[in-house]
Amino acid sequence: MRTGAAAGHRGYLHDAVCYSTDEEFLAVVVPFLTDGLAAGEPTFAVFGEETNALLRSALPANSGIRFAAGEQQYLRPAAAIKTYREMLATLVAEGATQIRVAGEVPTAPATWDGWCRYESAVNEAYDDFPLWGICTYDTRTTPAAVLADVARTHPVFVSADGGRLPSRDYLDPRSYLSRPRPVLRDPLHHAAPVCELIDPSAARARQAVYDADPGRLGADDIDDLVIAVSETVTNAMRHGRPPVRMRVWVAEERMLVSVTDAGPGPRDPMAGLLPRTDRPAGGLGLWITHQACSHVSFEQQPDGYTVWLTAGDPHFDLQTV
Repeated sequence: MRTGAAAGHRGYLHDAVCYSTDEEFLAVVVPFLTDGLAAGEPTFAVFGEETNALLRSALPANSGIRFAAGEQQYLRPAAAIKTYREMLATLVAEGATQIRVAGEVPTAPATWDGWCRYESAVNEAYDDFPLWGICTYDTRTTPAAVLADVARTHPVFVSADGGRLPSRDYLDPRSYLSRPRPVLRDPLHHAAPVCELIDPSAARARQAVYDADPGRLGADDIDDLVIAVSETVTNAMRHGRPPVRMRVWVAEERMLVSVTDAGPGPRDPMAGLLPRTDRPAGGLGLWITHQACSHVSFEQQPDGYTVWLTAGDPHFDLQTV
């Protein structure tokens, strides 16, 4: 039996809290977690190091709450969905009738295009499970544009006094994800690429990434980028329209690759965040790409569809764009 505000609710109950003081944060999150423990529910706190420390200081020692490092869980949106779905399936198989998770996703403007898609998609991706989640946003540090997306991706806002208000701006995930979004370009895009290929084979595309690697990034980062580029080029050649153009840029702390074809892009607005299950074979290319790369974004223009792939640190300075 589900407890609290989720009693009688089927599937995922996805709440948000926007707070401006540590006291407001604790007033919502501490009762949420301790009530879950009291009900015998698996209960998780998934925050950055400082926020986890704040929570621990407000909770009894050895409280039983399962803490996880948000920096690891929220590295990449598609990987976070995969990890959570596997965990939730295991807990339900073990008999859990409700699972509680409080956490915070990254809000840096350079990568928010991926995390806002995550916050919308999980309304569907986690709806197979009796999950009650609270996503927290610190208004002292969260940009206004991000907070506007929070209202569009969370059905309910929770206040420090326990009040619950439906979000007037909430959009169904497929409606939200189908809306065109402004693209925040990496400043590297304004420089000349170090490599440009037309209609490359997957093997040629992979070699081009290795050849462009200046040796500043880790081997794992480069290998992951090579996988992502190979999958993206293969997708473009197979499902897009020619010509397919691949370009590579290099900076001190990252590499950027774009793959453009003349087609309209995928029809599924959740492409990349969830694997396709309606095909007997294939359909995993974008999903693999989203798990491999540090950051993935895309852009639909009148003359074609572009996927942008970043290896290394994607937290570039948008002020220079």
